Amino acid sequence: MRRFHYSFLVRDLEEVRRFYVNVLGCREGRSAPTWIDFDMYGNQLSCHVGTPQPTANVGRVDGIVVPMPHFGAILDFAEYEALAARVTAAGVPFIVTPRIRYAGEVGEQGTCFFLDPSGNAIEIKAFRRDEEVFAR
Repeated sequence: MRRFHYSFLVRDLEEVRRFYVNVLGCREGRSAPTWIDFDMYGNQLSCHVGTPQPTANVGRVDGIVVPMPHFGAILDFAEYEALAARVTAAGVPFIVTPRIRYAGEVGEQGTCFFLDPSGNAIEIKAFRRDEEVFAR
């Protein structure tokens, strides 16, 4: 799989540094006074100081309202459960609590949503069967 790069705005670099490294377990990459890169499961996140785009809980997936826009990562189930536990232990409130979506169906997955300190919505998920990530 090829990696992706996602660049977005944050309010405070030190605040997001603590969150992405200590809570999400990302490795810090290069940085400058106005931006910082993180390795999020092999993908490059570039956080730039500015005014973040507000999110709104307007998306609907499987009868659940989800924040838009959002980004995230697809992990294996053990990683997903460990990360959900770290987010919980850090006291980060969930927008959508960890749950199983499409139980017993093609595309069954664990999913949860929360915000970073700048209000950027993040979804972490894990598919029960990895080959069903793009199943129709």
